[in-house]
Amino acid sequence: MSDWDFLHDMHNDGYSADQIADAAGCGYNPWEWQPLDESEIPTDHFEPDPEIVIIFENLVDNAMAYHEITGRYLQIWGELGELFAEVKFGIKRHKPHVQGSDGKIGNDFVEIKTISPEKTGEQVQVKRAGNFSKLLVVKITDNFEFEGRFIRRKSLNKGEGKHAKVSWSALPYEN
Repeated sequence: MSDWDFLHDMHNDGYSADQIADAAGCGYNPWEWQPLDESEIPTDHFEPDPEIVIIFENLVDNAMAYHEITGRYLQIWGELGELFAEVKFGIKRHKPHVQGSDGKIGNDFVEIKTISPEKTGEQVQVKRAGNFSKLLVVKITDNFEFEGRFIRRKSLNKGEGKHAKVSWSALPYEN
């Protein structure tokens, strides 16, 4: 089965040409998504894998020590952001090189973007074609403090380009 066979299935199931064109544009059938059942989202009562917690803490400690000694940052921001998401929010990350999203929380596919202390603006961009229903933006300060904020895909700004841009200040603080 090819990656695009779902388009034929959509035609056979009676979807309109516009709906099929939209699905082809984003690489999946968005009309198959179920509304999120809030009871399926893990709460703060989940237990992160202790080995992952230790690895995350060691990486942060090593990145801080490296910065103190050299004045440079290790370029591991994306991985630190994803590990933080796993430890803090219980996101189950996909295997490496899976395209469209970085992991799942409950039934939601989550894309994770990281704002590093080196970044001049507090804005991220995300591919509109990605297969995610939530975006998690992780901000890391120059003191290596981490914070994460979620936004639903449907709340992203509408536009024509391949990417949507999201400003940290525009994200709701709920976490």
